[in-house]
Amino acid sequence: MTTRTPDGVSDGGHDASSVSTAGVWTRLKDTRAPWAWSFAGALLVLVATVFAFGLPVAGNVIQTAFVYGVFMVLVGLGQMLVITSGTGNIDLSVPSTIALAGVVGMRVMNGDDSLIVAGVVAALGVGVVVGFANYALIWLLRIPPIIATLSSSFLIQSVAITQAHNLAEPPGGLKVFATASVLHLPYIALATLALSIVLAVLVHRSVYGRKLSAVGQNARAAWLAGVNVERTRCVAYVLSSVISALTAILLSGVSGGASLDMGVEYMLISIAVVVIGGTFVSGGRASIAGVWGASMFLFLTNAMLNAVGADAGVRSIVYGLLIIVVTVVAGTKPLP
Repeated sequence: MTTRTPDGVSDGGHDASSVSTAGVWTRLKDTRAPWAWSFAGALLVLVATVFAFGLPVAGNVIQTAFVYGVFMVLVGLGQMLVITSGTGNIDLSVPSTIALAGVVGMRVMNGDDSLIVAGVVAALGVGVVVGFANYALIWLLRIPPIIATLSSSFLIQSVAITQAHNLAEPPGGLKVFATASVLHLPYIALATLALSIVLAVLVHRSVYGRKLSAVGQNARAAWLAGVNVERTRCVAYVLSSVISALTAILLSGVSGGASLDMGVEYMLISIAVVVIGGTFVSGGRASIAGVWGASMFLFLTNAMLNAVGADAGVRSIVYGLLIIVVTVVAGTKPLP
């Protein structure tokens, strides 16, 4: 006998247990809780770390993750906004933006605590300019985003090279903020959490967030509904670059200065944490919690690989395989 579940879907005569199991799997597959996959992965790696190296080592790894893993979260949040804006949208200028913003910020600060605010403003200004420039290439010249942002990254890096000589160390106040903690939670982790909450409100509760989701799901339908598609996407690119600039300032404070290669590793990572975290690669749906889970997952995985002596090439292969596996298992779109 055919019955119907509370959702109105026919079970085709299957027993209640199979229907229940299928329902749970469907809920995971339709990514109503996309962050669950990344947090589950992080937990598994953490458990493996405890068994392999002991609890004290795992505790130190977690503490380190709340410092250096936060930079993965930051670049992931910016990339998430761009990817959510629709199929094909991506920002490959993240590393060069980090380099230029870090160099400009340190040059303006010049090691003086009284110039920290001015340096932060200058770095964020770099982010705004880069974001607008990236989208100008996409919109005005009709260049595909992957080509436009990759091309602009070479120009941005060239400008950074001209400004990278004789840089002073970060001011003491910035160093303190970047390395201090309260209740074993680093200030930069708390600041990133605050930014995540702001972005969560922006993406899930604001008019702009609804527009971004609509544009990402179907740009033409959003345009017919009166949404300014180009303006919505432009804001996403600008926010991505501004967050990259903020990352540069904090990274400079932690590492003791700005360098031209300080953002190189974050190109692949910024994409990986977005995909693994459950944001739809086709656009239209973001997962801020998933970015956090994926960042912790990748950082802990990276720590494990370092512990067994794996080089950068092996880590990149593992990241690529993880993206493929998670995309296949978790899916990028909800099931019918």
